[in-house]
Parts: sequence; structure tokens; C-alpha cells
Amino acid sequence: MVKSLTSGKPLKLILQVTVPLIFGNLFQQLYNMADTVIVGQFLGKNALASVGATGCLSFLILGFALGVCSGFSIPISQCFGAGDEENLRRYAANAIWLGAGIAVGLTVLTTAGCRWILQLLNTPADIFEGAYAYIVIIFGGIGASIFYNLLSGFLRALGDSRSPVIFLVISSFLNVGLDLLFIVALKSGVSGAAWATVIAQAISGLLCLIFIIKKYPILRIRKEEWRMSGYHMKKLVGMGFPMGLQFSITAVGSTLLQGAVNGLGSDAVAAVTATSRVSEVLTAPMEALGITMATYAGQNLGAGRILRVKTGVRQALLAGLVYAAAAGVIAICFGSSIAQLFIDSSETEILRRAQQFLTVNGCFYSLVMSLLVLRNTIQGLGYGVPAMAAGVFEMVARSFVALALVPHFGYTAACFSHACAWVAANILLIPVYLKTIHTLLHTYPRTPEDM
Repeated sequence: MVKSLTSGKPLKLILQVTVPLIFGNLFQQLYNMADTVIVGQFLGKNALASVGATGCLSFLILGFALGVCSGFSIPISQCFGAGDEENLRRYAANAIWLGAGIAVGLTVLTTAGCRWILQLLNTPADIFEGAYAYIVIIFGGIGASIFYNLLSGFLRALGDSRSPVIFLVISSFLNVGLDLLFIVALKSGVSGAAWATVIAQAISGLLCLIFIIKKYPILRIRKEEWRMSGYHMKKLVGMGFPMGLQFSITAVGSTLLQGAVNGLGSDAVAAVTATSRVSEVLTAPMEALGITMATYAGQNLGAGRILRVKTGVRQALLAGLVYAAAAGVIAICFGSSIAQLFIDSSETEILRRAQQFLTVNGCFYSLVMSLLVLRNTIQGLGYGVPAMAAGVFEMVARSFVALALVPHFGYTAACFSHACAWVAANILLIPVYLKTIHTLLHTYPRTPEDM
């Protein structure tokens, strides 16, 4: 249920919200892992590479939608912290209108253009049709992704991170079952994996909607509150679009990198696909902590408790860095063993490349943690543009590696692409965060409740 993060011990509250989100992120990765494991084991390495070749393209579009939905939840968390329930519902209503429009627009544009984009990305001929069959269905289901992420964002803004996870767990098991049905029983190939993902996501969104209607009177939007409001939409766009663009801008660099990796052949694509899935699982707790910090910062800004934000960030960083070190050890010591979930043990060259990629990334996981905590905190405080600028830094770094280094140094250069991007983003985010907190501490008076 609703949870105020404006009073009590900061780290305890942050972890109470983060832990359910960790499970949620892990089950979100189960969507991807189920596709990857079943596709890799039952359809072979070319099918696995087909799915992997679409990863950055998918993130480019779905990441924008996810970022927008996350940004839309920030004014809601700020209103909740301030106790302003009427404006909270007005923001929710206008977010729904905006979300519907974005879903329609993105679906039309992406389904029409994805074949051209795959050609632009230099997708290998032997996996091109499989990649297209997968991604066109994923793009056709953009509405389902926005449906779930928008409603789960509303719940997280109120401090309820547990309920969306429960629905996601249910739909994740459904996704695995549908994967087996479509791929193994019905022999529908990689398109079956895409249909399983879209259907499962739609069901998780529907469960969120039913739960909100029954359990959250604070989100029961009244007839007059459904009216479109230029004021509320302007603020939602100001929060949501920079976050969405931040994801997409970051993904541009990843997409260029994907194109460079595609040029190295199917084995390289398969290795990066498998290692990406492993990294996504290992960094899921970091993503969860970052999402929590956006809600934490938003609620406390609404309550005018800025010193409390600073304390929470410091404690979250310390806890997060401990986890990052542990995740790095796992990636370095057990990466290739975990990658065998997706790649047959006989593919020794692909597994060797997978281990190389994970070893390099594992050494830099502390930078991911810092990036996610600081960026989400800045966003929660209402500063979307600097967070978007950090995405630009990431894009430039990845693009440099893809365009300048991979052609000369091959796969080894690709292994360092994420690390370069994380360094670049932190170079911007650390001083921006310090300046933002300094400014807000002089704007809001300190109170005994700050701590």
C-alpha cells in the first residue's frame, strides 16, 4: 500500500521500497531470459542472434516509453509528499491521455520503419528475417508496455513497490509458459517469443489497473479531473520527455555499437546477446535502487526536506557500492558458466567471448551504481534536462567506441564500450548533483524532520 518516504530512517525506507523492485526487475529480466534461453536451446544460435540483433533497437523505442512513464510519475510523487491529492489525480489523468497518444504514435512509426532500421544497422543476412519477425511484433505491442509501466509508475510514486511486482511475477510465469507453447509446441519460431512477451506484459498492466480501481481511492479520478489540462500536461512533458529522451539518446550509442558488433559476425552477436542478459540480471538491483531514489527524492522535495534527500543519497550509494562489488565478482568468476544458460557448451569460442565481455564490465559495476542513484535522484528533484545530458555523454562515448575503436580493435574494443559510457555519464552527474543539492538546501529551510 502507500508508503511515505518523508519520515523515518532513510536507508531503511529506501531498502523497503527497493527490495520489491529488485524482484520486479529480476522478473522483468525473466521475460528476456525466457526468450533467450528457450530460443537459444530450441531454435539455435542463429535464432538467438536474431533476437539479440534487435536488442538496442528495442531499447531505443521501449526505453523512451519506459523513461516517459517514469517521468510522468515524478509530479505524482511530489504531490503525494506535499499532501495535494487533487493535483495528484489531475497529473495521473493527464499522464494517461499523454501515454495513449504516445502509444499510438510509436506503434505506427516503428512497425512501419523497423525493416529499414535493421538494414541500416547492418544486420547479418543469415539472421535478418528472424530479427524482423521478432521486433515487428514487439513494436506492435508498445501499447502493452506503456500500459503496465504507466500504472506501475503511479503505484511506485505512492511508495507501493510491492504490488506491481506481484502482478509481474504472475505474468512472468505466464510468459515462460507461452514461450514453450508458441516455440516448442506450435513451432512458431522467434515470433512466438515476441507474442509471449507482449501478451504477458498486457496482462500485468490489466492486473495493475484492477488493483488500482479496487484498492487506491486516492487514484480514483473524478469526472472533472479527466479534463485535459495544459498546465499539468506541460509539467508532465517537462518531466517525462527528458527522461524518455535520455533512454533513447543512450540507446543511440548502443544501437551504433550493435551495428559495429553485427559487422563482426553472428558469433560476436550471440556472445553479446548472452552477456547482455547476464548483465541485466546482475544490474537489476542497481536499477531498482535508482528507481527508488527518484520516488524518494520526489516525495521529500514535495515535503521540502532537502537535507533528508542528501542523507538518503549518501546512504544509498554506500549500500549500492557494496552490492556492485559483489556483482562484479560474480561476473568475473562465473560469467561463462552463467552464459551457458543461453549458449550450448560446445560453442567454446562464443563462451570465451562472453566471459571476456563480462570480465570487463564487472570491473566497472560501481560506476553503474553511482550513475543510477545520482541520475534518478536528480530527476526526482525535477531536473530532467541534466539527466538527459548525461545520456548524451553516454551516447557520445559509446558512439566513439563503435565508430572509431571497434573497426581497429574489434571485439575487445566492444567489451569496453559500456565502461566508457559509464565513466562519461558520471563525469557530468557528480558535479550536477552536488550543485543541485547545494542550491536546494539554500532554497528550502531546514526542519527537525529532515533527518
